[in-house]
Amino acid sequence: MEIFGIPHQAFLGQLMLGLVNGAFYAILSLGLAVIFGLLDIVNFAHGALYMLGAFAAWIALDSFGINYWLALIVAPLVVGIFGVVVERLLLKRLYGLDPLYGLLLTFGLSLILEGLFRERYGVSGQSYPVPDLLAGATNLGFMILPNYRAWVVVASLVVCLGTWFLIERTRLGAYLRAGTENAKLVQAFGVNVPLMVMLTYGAGAALAAFAGVLAAPIIQVTPLMGSNLIIVVFAVVVIGGMGSIMGSILTGLGLGIVEGFTRVFYPEASNVVVFVIMAIVLMLRPAGLFGKTA
Repeated sequence: MEIFGIPHQAFLGQLMLGLVNGAFYAILSLGLAVIFGLLDIVNFAHGALYMLGAFAAWIALDSFGINYWLALIVAPLVVGIFGVVVERLLLKRLYGLDPLYGLLLTFGLSLILEGLFRERYGVSGQSYPVPDLLAGATNLGFMILPNYRAWVVVASLVVCLGTWFLIERTRLGAYLRAGTENAKLVQAFGVNVPLMVMLTYGAGAALAAFAGVLAAPIIQVTPLMGSNLIIVVFAVVVIGGMGSIMGSILTGLGLGIVEGFTRVFYPEASNVVVFVIMAIVLMLRPAGLFGKTA
């Protein structure tokens, strides 16, 4: 059986690969959208935080024997605390200034982190084993489904939708959104806005680290893994709309699938298709597909 002239196994396998890539795009662009939408910071260090999450999981296993499941909690927590420190020491001084200052600061921070890890671990990469519970694949009859890749898609969707619900449908999310619009008014009602801002950046960093832990068993853990991905993730955020939570999720998943199928039908364009789509979207809708015009 063939689909568009391609054996159905290969077609469905490419769909699964696209969903996996889209899951990483979604969860990383979600973290970027949260930080930009609520703090107005263009966080170029997001790729480095993703890399830190993967290395935290690898170091936890290699040095302390902490397994994958515990690393899914420990690594985002550690990187989230690091994000809180960065926000308190550096970023809080830039609030109210042009977002370019935040972009330059976080870009410099990403270069520093990448350089430190390259000096310590090199660029060859470290392998991280797939947990025993998720090893192997399941025969669905119409395709062979790798268990770990299916887990990545499900875990990413749960985290992304849970984050969207927290920000858009809860009182805490309402406080966060109100605090970014009028901090003085919200503080007058007894809400600790600086604490919320600090925890928001920490949560965005933790989301990046969570994605890093998910990625560790699939790709080599290397200091370059974040810089290789962050430009594509920024393109996803721009297409979805800067600051749009649901836009980041839907666009990330959709573009992952588009990129996957491009590898089947026209492999030469697979590395640029996201940027072509970004250019078209910006010409037709400068605020992005789900963004709001000023």
